[in-house]
Amino acid sequence: MPVVLDPDAAAVYQAFLEANRPPYETLTAAEARADYSRARFATNPEPPELARIEALAIPAPHGTIPARLYVPMRLRQRDGLAPAFVFFHGGGWVIGDLDTHDVAARKLAVEGELIVISVDYRLAPEHKFPAAVDDAIGATHWVAANASALGIDASRICVGGDSAGGNLAAVVAIAARDGKGVGLAGQVLIYPAVDFAMTHASHSEPETSLLLTHSVIRWFRDHYLNGTADTRDWRASPARATTLAGLPPAYVLTAGGDPLRDEGDDYAQRLKAAGVPVAYRHFPGQFHGFFTMGKLLPQADVAAAEIGAWLRELG
Repeated sequence: MPVVLDPDAAAVYQAFLEANRPPYETLTAAEARADYSRARFATNPEPPELARIEALAIPAPHGTIPARLYVPMRLRQRDGLAPAFVFFHGGGWVIGDLDTHDVAARKLAVEGELIVISVDYRLAPEHKFPAAVDDAIGATHWVAANASALGIDASRICVGGDSAGGNLAAVVAIAARDGKGVGLAGQVLIYPAVDFAMTHASHSEPETSLLLTHSVIRWFRDHYLNGTADTRDWRASPARATTLAGLPPAYVLTAGGDPLRDEGDDYAQRLKAAGVPVAYRHFPGQFHGFFTMGKLLPQADVAAAEIGAWLRELG
């Protein structure tokens, strides 16, 4: 599928090429994390002011899962309790943390007028699959179990994330449906990775191998998974779940210049076919990762506003 980047996205991509940054697949995981963390200062917009931010330590079998709670100035409340959004950051299950996605979490809190809990799940290759999944499910369950103490309405909890975080949100939604978590009000999947088979056309088109290249996806995969058998496990590839029926309403976002474009589109269509209410939004002139680049890409703000509106419509 031909991809024509929006002028601002094309300018960002050209600047990225001229910067000549080393590809992640040539770095160690620690080096890639440091590089990704530094890059946020050039692309993240100014963080919106919030009423309160609080560090959390969520109990887990291996110790604790760090998390961060965000409360916006304007908060939708019912009987003193507000809806919540459990957020999982992107980064290929290898890079990214609470700080790289701090502005994204803040913007979602502001736009959705709800409490956001950003989860710092364990990363690969130190902690391979299914460590991140276990943390995501465990953290969501903990939020629901402690909802009232956190000022949260347990009946209005959504999950969401970008890229690898979108993968984890989709998996948490399936686990919750199957009784391995809590009842969820919705799921937000921002250019999600949902099928490690990687057979969709966008995984081989040169036009999609931009910031997230075809080779770096394989590098992420090889760090995260234990072997080929994991690709068929629905906890790694939620598209492999036996059925998508009974899942909570979904907002699915895809980008034109993204290797994950077609699998995200296919997942949205399969959700619809299974009877799940779906809001599908495609940004044809943007590339993978644009959602966190609001300093340079106005479409990031458009996406955040639309996601916020969708979350508000859920009630």
